[in-house]
Amino acid sequence: MSEKTALTPIGWAEKACEALMNKFEPEQLPPDRFHYHQGVFLSGMEKVWQQTHKKEYFDYIKRWVDSQVQPDGSVKKFNRDELDDIQPGVLLFNLYKETGDERYKTALHTLVPLLKDWNVNEEGGFWHKGRYPNQMWLDGLYMAGPIATMFGKTFDHPEYFDMMTFQALLMHKHTHDEKTGLLFHGWDASKQTPWADPVTGRAPEFWGRAIGWYPVALLEMFEYMPEDHKDKAKLVEITKDLLIALTKFQDPATGLWYQVIDKTDRPDNWLENSCTALFVHAIAKAVRFGYLDECYMEYAWKGYQGVIDTLKFDDNGFVRIGNICIGTGIGDYAHYIARPTSENDLHGAGGFLLMCAEMNLAKPRG
Repeated sequence: MSEKTALTPIGWAEKACEALMNKFEPEQLPPDRFHYHQGVFLSGMEKVWQQTHKKEYFDYIKRWVDSQVQPDGSVKKFNRDELDDIQPGVLLFNLYKETGDERYKTALHTLVPLLKDWNVNEEGGFWHKGRYPNQMWLDGLYMAGPIATMFGKTFDHPEYFDMMTFQALLMHKHTHDEKTGLLFHGWDASKQTPWADPVTGRAPEFWGRAIGWYPVALLEMFEYMPEDHKDKAKLVEITKDLLIALTKFQDPATGLWYQVIDKTDRPDNWLENSCTALFVHAIAKAVRFGYLDECYMEYAWKGYQGVIDTLKFDDNGFVRIGNICIGTGIGDYAHYIARPTSENDLHGAGGFLLMCAEMNLAKPRG
């Protein structure tokens, strides 16, 4: 039996953790600020820690957070008008629970209330960043949704549930495509930015990783929202419909999904690992929660194996996760296709860890 079939999903997750821990001391994780690149990767590592209870993972996460959160609970360096720099705050909940250190609580009470005064467009949608006025991006829900709902539950602030379900529904309203069931990368309420459709304000394409963050965020939010929340049933239906729509675009030969999801027949389009990992995570988690029928695990296992089949090892035996699109703004088809790829990129490794941790909870393949 080859190593690619012998290892369990959590075994692959541990190999990815080892490779990234070997590459970076936690304090050196790029970039040099409180940012979602580190937050996504360490969120994946936290899920691996929850299943393995290996102290080195907890310590690694803590060392990075402690390099950013100062003794008085202030965050050393972050951009107060970018959702991307709110996301790593999700790591503070577990650290506070495990250590009782009040500065983690203080940092959460610094970060999350910023959302109450966030820049919004004319319909109340969060700007993705201060320099992108009126624009909502799908990945913004992952940056703000889980941390806000966790804060709402942990500290009894239910207004954050309503805040984030409103954002999720507004985002869906303006990015959902009736024909394919997919979501466009973003929406500009002002319709002024060059990529925006002059009538709808929508982005022109369905970019894989952005679509992936949306259901991943919702499924995380569902864990902390009240079961009877007024918007939950609607958002569960939205999650189901999106994941079912995505299965129609999975590459039958490899199990992977394309960089631009629907343009599967274009010779210059290419198969991308980070979006595949996020879709696999979301499908498997939706099945585990009872939102999708068990039969959809066929797509999850096929996608999981597709990613595993692309893995390589360096000369020291560390795993290399390739075919990861680097960070990407909104643009046209040519923009996405020309984006470089990287190996062991933090948001790609984070998506890989999320996938492996969730697949480890799934029933074994029959």
